[in-house]
Amino acid sequence: MNPHALTVHWREHAGDCVAELWQHGFPPPWEGLWWYQALEQGGLDDQFRFLYAEVRDAQQRPLALAPAFLMDVPLEMFVPEPLLPLLRALARVFPALLHQRTLFFGSPCSERGWVGFAPGCDQDGRAAVLDALERAAAHKAGELRVAMRVWKDFPAALQPALDGVAARRGLFRVVSFPGTRVELPAAGKEAYFMALKPSRRQQLRRKLRRSAQAVTLRCEVVASPDEALRAQLFGLFWQTYEHATTRFERLTPTVFEHFATAPEVAFIVLRAPATDIPVAFMMVNVEGPVLINKFIGFDYTQPREWLLYFRLWDAAVDLALSLGKSAIESGQTGYRAKIAVGHQLLPLWNYCRHRNPLLNAIYRAVGRRIDWASLDPELAPGGDEAD
Repeated sequence: MNPHALTVHWREHAGDCVAELWQHGFPPPWEGLWWYQALEQGGLDDQFRFLYAEVRDAQQRPLALAPAFLMDVPLEMFVPEPLLPLLRALARVFPALLHQRTLFFGSPCSERGWVGFAPGCDQDGRAAVLDALERAAAHKAGELRVAMRVWKDFPAALQPALDGVAARRGLFRVVSFPGTRVELPAAGKEAYFMALKPSRRQQLRRKLRRSAQAVTLRCEVVASPDEALRAQLFGLFWQTYEHATTRFERLTPTVFEHFATAPEVAFIVLRAPATDIPVAFMMVNVEGPVLINKFIGFDYTQPREWLLYFRLWDAAVDLALSLGKSAIESGQTGYRAKIAVGHQLLPLWNYCRHRNPLLNAIYRAVGRRIDWASLDPELAPGGDEAD
């Protein structure tokens, strides 16, 4: 397929895109139309501008759909701490390094970037689509006065095709924060425990016993929580957001409400004894064969010996098994606790290009020095050992 025979049409709203591309290109567990409409309606305008690139062939038949967004990215958000002094020194000569207006393919709130393809689009067709998208992004970046273009957090499934696009179009590849996934044996919960490395299995059982001895928590699974409960859960989310060392999107109560009331979503809620007030929650996407941990929240005023993360994870395993899920995915960051309960790391990649050739060369050189350990110390050898 000739990529130059393809046309790319930019849409302002998810609902303006061909419905079949959402349906076929973003099946569960990929977040589809409902997810992007929630983002659009969630009051995130001060952070992002959402766009959608629709690819058509020479006969104007829809081939693919690529969600995108525009963001002014501060330097500290995407450069590992050890490399910040170098970049800050360079910023004295190139002030534009401090904030980059960036056009991303991907989503600010999803575990992985993705392009949704129409049925029957083979490997050659996918490569042509990605090439056409990159050419269209370069043109759109000029219109929007964008400094940097990024394909954000794309998985191994698209890496060979994106490597080809990068070679032809002058992008450089940078390792990103990995995703995380736990496979759930069909034989049930005990089989999950037995699949863990023995030291982790012993630690997890010990933590769950210690927590149960420290506190009796009531667990419930809630779909479409009412306004009062949503406010309590958002408060827990905000506490966790404030404690985070890595932040990208900043959720608002409005977008949280849109997510919470979607039929694709459920909440695992842990309530304290006596007061019955929520002290922890996990918002999960229950579509498809995999349970996806989307957002999490804790009451940091509660005693540490309650070990709320591990109690919440135990409840998530119970829910996933009861729904017949084959795995749980938990996204990026917070790796120490996730690895302790059996998550495997899923490599993700960013593909980037700066419009200024000199700055592009600087970023390319910096990108070569980025690895998992520089992104997060918990990903360094030995950094995943839980207490």
